[in-house]
Amino acid sequence: MNSEFFLALDEIERDKGIPKDYMLERINQALLAAVRKDDPSVADGVVVEVDQEKKTIGIYIEKTVVAEPENNLEVSLEQARLVRPGAELGDVIRYEVETKKFGRIAAQAAKQVIIQGIREAERGMIYEQFTSREHEVLTGVVHRIDPKTGNVYMKIASNGDMTEAVMLAGERVKTEALSEGDRMKVYVVEVRRSTKGPQIIVSRTHRELVKRLFELEVPEIYDGTVEIKSIAREPGSRSKIAVWSNDPQVDAIGACVGPKGSRVDSVVNELRGEKIDIVSYSDDIEKFVAAALAPAEVYSVTLLEDGRSCRVIVPDDQLSLAIGKEGKNARLAARLTNCKIDIKPASQVIQNGSIKIDMEALGLGEEPEAAAETEE
Repeated sequence: MNSEFFLALDEIERDKGIPKDYMLERINQALLAAVRKDDPSVADGVVVEVDQEKKTIGIYIEKTVVAEPENNLEVSLEQARLVRPGAELGDVIRYEVETKKFGRIAAQAAKQVIIQGIREAERGMIYEQFTSREHEVLTGVVHRIDPKTGNVYMKIASNGDMTEAVMLAGERVKTEALSEGDRMKVYVVEVRRSTKGPQIIVSRTHRELVKRLFELEVPEIYDGTVEIKSIAREPGSRSKIAVWSNDPQVDAIGACVGPKGSRVDSVVNELRGEKIDIVSYSDDIEKFVAAALAPAEVYSVTLLEDGRSCRVIVPDDQLSLAIGKEGKNARLAARLTNCKIDIKPASQVIQNGSIKIDMEALGLGEEPEAAAETEE
């Protein structure tokens, strides 16, 4: 029986990855619990010995030899010599416990300790495995949506192992209609420990999801040739990313767009139609702001004295495009550049006599006389 028992431990270690030493420790605890449940009076004298070489497990109760026993952990000299003929007062005598004599309750207690040990080991392994996948993108399958909280419970896989993850209501894209069985890529925000095992928090709204998706689609980003310097996102609607190439021979925007737009289209499809603007990053904040306002054309960008605000002048017919619907384009550009942006149409700036206009910088040439008369 002991030999078969150790073979079973080898199988658990091979199939579930739970170390044999860990299981033996839990089994030791289980056997101690069983003996103590069967006879609480000898609880303090129970000893379990495991010999992996001989593949044996022994359970013993140690009793001290005394002249007049007062409890179940003491034995008289006469009784001790029946087990060990040379026993003397003060010696410790071991009595072997036969597990087949355990009562049903004691056996059940041992079983529960072992099962609990296996569960804890599996949870610990899942926690360690998914902790290493924090801030990465994994594929999830929706299996339940809580109608009260709006939380989405998903099955996600890592190295062939499946576990449950939760996408809280605040991590959902409001415009996405989800159904059971839907497959999608999610960003692993955090892995938490809980009494019921590891709790994996995933997101579809996190801006890093956009970055990770581009890393999956664009080899130049994955290998570091192209860098995503900044991301601004309004989930489900529009994102802007600023890219930079570390190789003068590589066009950062072209690498992200891909042949016939295939790479950016793959990301857009995964985000279910969310529009993505890809712009060039620059250390020159004025150039960066001008690029960030794409697709609008910009006449000029002037960095103000506070160093974090810019005045932007655009053609009159580009004003609405620069601002965007409900201010979305300007808002995303401000987040992308971390700069406050004040957008003015060229006509308003030209007619404002309190502002000195550099007409050549605006690309308008010299100020016509008709404009001067109008201003007067």
